[in-house]
Amino acid sequence: MLLKDFKEFAMRGNILDMAVGIVLGASFGGIVTSLVNDVMMPPIGRVLGHVDFSNLFISLTGRHFDSLAAAKAAGAATLNYGLFLNAVINFLIVAFAMFLLVKQVNRLQRPAPAVVAAPTTKACAYCCSQIPLAATRCPNCTSQLKAE
Repeated sequence: MLLKDFKEFAMRGNILDMAVGIVLGASFGGIVTSLVNDVMMPPIGRVLGHVDFSNLFISLTGRHFDSLAAAKAAGAATLNYGLFLNAVINFLIVAFAMFLLVKQVNRLQRPAPAVVAAPTTKACAYCCSQIPLAATRCPNCTSQLKAE
């Protein structure tokens, strides 16, 4: 019984859609990380004086290290603000891409404007009940209606 319920839950369309979205999102994350680290940051670092953002850090031990790899190899505690900057830029690109995607999906899924049908009834001037447009006498109060 429990296994059958779980199978029904797992095979629902929205669960499968979510799984596909997670896999595609993870792949998209790898592409964005490469875009940030390999395409965007080198020119930005060059413009800012040949700075490699992934190599910006503060050694909390007070000793100087030439690179983050050297500091890690020495076991030094470091504050890696360059890697943090890369992660922030990565996040901003992913967030902007997701914003554009959601905006387009919402634009495509807007419901068509509702078509207002012509009225088929009118209110009786005497008893306010709804009657057919072509009626000349109200079936509820039996009043003679004015021709419109």
